[in-house]
Amino acid sequence: MRFRLWRLFIFLVAPIPVGLWLYQAWIFALGPDPGKVLVDRLGLGALWLLLITLSMTPLQKLTRWGGWIAGRRQLGLWCFTYVVLHISGYAVFLLGLDMQQLLIDLGKRPYIFVGALGFSGLLALAVTSNRFSIRRLGKRWKQLHRLVYAILAIALLHMLWVVRADMAEWSGYALAGALLMLLRAPSLVRLLPKVGRGAQEG
Repeated sequence: MRFRLWRLFIFLVAPIPVGLWLYQAWIFALGPDPGKVLVDRLGLGALWLLLITLSMTPLQKLTRWGGWIAGRRQLGLWCFTYVVLHISGYAVFLLGLDMQQLLIDLGKRPYIFVGALGFSGLLALAVTSNRFSIRRLGKRWKQLHRLVYAILAIALLHMLWVVRADMAEWSGYALAGALLMLLRAPSLVRLLPKVGRGAQEG
């Protein structure tokens, strides 16, 4: 029952930022170029959700509560949804649905090409995030879903090219991503349950 409530909470909360940003765009509260601001925020929201998704396993190890893992797949799918909205906003507001310009940008702008790579990886994870794919792929399913680590690196590189003028903001996200990767080191994975038990006993 608690797991269902947790998943319901994720389902209800995850789309709230999108609704808020769309409302702000509607009332012209996003500045002189609301389309670009909306695209940037959707991309940032996707990165937030990717980092939150990757934090579920360390939290499960630390607290020994299975609910974190129960919500991981849903968070990952919401991350993919934000990326789809991010790309859709880019196509509508920045390209004016000019697909020829998209092909030009893919060749001339490295951050667009890197972003497309990240989207391709997330697409592969999203379409296999179901029980049928888990049964069908067997051991290969886990191998495929380890792509998420490469996707995080790609997302951070994409953001680095986009916000080169604000390295402080990028460094914060890069540090969070590096910490999440560090928490997957075998020695730290074995240590986390002990830390969690110590905190509960204290």
